[in-house]
Amino acid sequence: MKKTALVLSTLLMMSSNVMAATDIAGVSVPDSITPQGESLQFNGAGIRSKFFIDLYVGSLFTHEKMNQGDMVINSDKAVAIRLNITSNMITSEKMINAMKEGFERATAGQNKNLDTKIKSFIDTFAEPIQKGDQFTLLSVPGEGLINYKNGEFMSITSGEDFRKAVIAIWLGDKPTDDDLKEEMLDI
Repeated sequence: MKKTALVLSTLLMMSSNVMAATDIAGVSVPDSITPQGESLQFNGAGIRSKFFIDLYVGSLFTHEKMNQGDMVINSDKAVAIRLNITSNMITSEKMINAMKEGFERATAGQNKNLDTKIKSFIDTFAEPIQKGDQFTLLSVPGEGLINYKNGEFMSITSGEDFRKAVIAIWLGDKPTDDDLKEEMLDI
């Protein structure tokens, strides 16, 4: 029995070391994720801070290493951005406002044709948000953007322009945080 427990604990320790790519602000970011059966590899991650407060860890997962935002936005393969909330300062209201701001910046204010899709997507953040929550935004060309909260499906929003606009919030020409963009692209 002791031998079995020792073997199991050793295997558990080995598998947890293999799965953790890096630890950022207490968040263990895995080497890969597999949303909807898409195997995506860790590309880079960083912390979104505002006024010296760490708000969330943002990580990027791609099929192959990418170090340019345009490459990720225009990729013909699925990519994912994961947000791990690390602060109690993030509320639904603040997340909704940040997303609205992000869309404004990412589309240079030219998002009128996306208004309905943006509203529908942003409405998925209306449920209470708390420290420890995890959002995975899976961008699938030809299908749209699939949003998960804590591993549970929340929504799917179709449209290439919309899908690209969401990724551009973090990786576009006017990202929400330049330092986070660089860390996600590992440059």
